[in-house]
Amino acid sequence: QVQLAESGGGLVQTGGSLKLSCAASGSFYSIRVMGWYRQAPAKERELVATITSDGDTDYGDSVQGRFTISRDNAKNTVWLQMNSLKPEDSAVYYCVANVRYIGRSWGQGTQVTVSS
Repeated sequence: QVQLAESGGGLVQTGGSLKLSCAASGSFYSIRVMGWYRQAPAKERELVATITSDGDTDYGDSVQGRFTISRDNAKNTVWLQMNSLKPEDSAVYYCVANVRYIGRSWGQGTQVTVSS
């Protein structure tokens, strides 16, 4: 079992910044990939960013250059630094982890709202 605890969401004005964090806990061997997806009302869940245990990153096109993902393997924690936020970034952000021998686990989600 893996639990993902997210924090850092909230309300921010256009152009502002937020930093999300997600810590994995429980009984597991290792986590190959951690990352973030988001889902806005009436839209499909979309990739925000992922990072492997080797540090390889992948970003969604809409956040490239504005968001930065980072990770501490020893702490099983991933962060998402979000800069230059836009109203279209408003969504529920979900932490995701691909856990070896377990599969994909999701967090409960944290709301990010960007006011115009």
